[in-house]
Amino acid sequence: MMEIFETKKQLQTHLADLRQAGKKIALVPTMGALHEGHLSLISEAQKVADIVVCSIFVNPTQFNDPKDLEKYPRPIENDIKLLTSAKCDILFMPTVAEMYPADDTPWHINLGALDSIWEGEKRPGHFQGVTQVVYKLFMLTLPDVACFGQKDFQQIMVIQKMIDIKQLPVTIHICPIVRSPEGLALSSRNMRLSEADKIKALALYRSLNTIKKGFPQTAIAQLEENAEQVLADEGEITLEYLAICESTTLSPATTIEPGKSYVALLVAWVAGVRLIDNMILS
Repeated sequence: MMEIFETKKQLQTHLADLRQAGKKIALVPTMGALHEGHLSLISEAQKVADIVVCSIFVNPTQFNDPKDLEKYPRPIENDIKLLTSAKCDILFMPTVAEMYPADDTPWHINLGALDSIWEGEKRPGHFQGVTQVVYKLFMLTLPDVACFGQKDFQQIMVIQKMIDIKQLPVTIHICPIVRSPEGLALSSRNMRLSEADKIKALALYRSLNTIKKGFPQTAIAQLEENAEQVLADEGEITLEYLAICESTTLSPATTIEPGKSYVALLVAWVAGVRLIDNMILS
């Protein structure tokens, strides 16, 4: 049976006993509204650890738009059902007051350029909120491994930088993007798309595949232009950004350098819903 905890003290006490028994612990941090993508993280965590802790917490400090926070889906009963069927060991489900007490210490971490490019530029303060809550969860659970989905690629690079700065003994396990059979990256935001909109959104996957197929033979600028054309041809898709970047720093690439790895990042709006996707190129 899955154990459910709502307070930090209960969770810490329970995990201390498991740790003393020599159990390896994996953390899967989520904001709920779980889907197959999240369940694949639970499955991956089960392969690398003895105990899997999933947290569900809609973190207010990482939302720039209060309306976006308000609209964020919270189907908690279904989430619990999904986690139970996935044989997750522990669910941590705190309140905002539990995670952010009145005497909370102000948070700021120097993430360098990662905090001001792509998602950092479009959503100022977002990664400060992400690192704040992930650091809190790491301190609470003291995991050996933390599992994150590749879909939020920049977020993973940001969390890795936070781990390096804070010198935390946590290994990041990057889990592949889970897609629909047609190729749409699974996301909680997809709930807000009609079936027709989901078909339209498949252009994002086609766009990234265009880059993947031409990489590394075709020039970067040409690859990006070809990918943008795929979106333009579909119509009714508003591109926010598309770029081929060096994987660790996410700085835009102009040429391909031997020994470096690259990723294509893409964010676009379909029917008023902001969709994020990426594809590892090398």
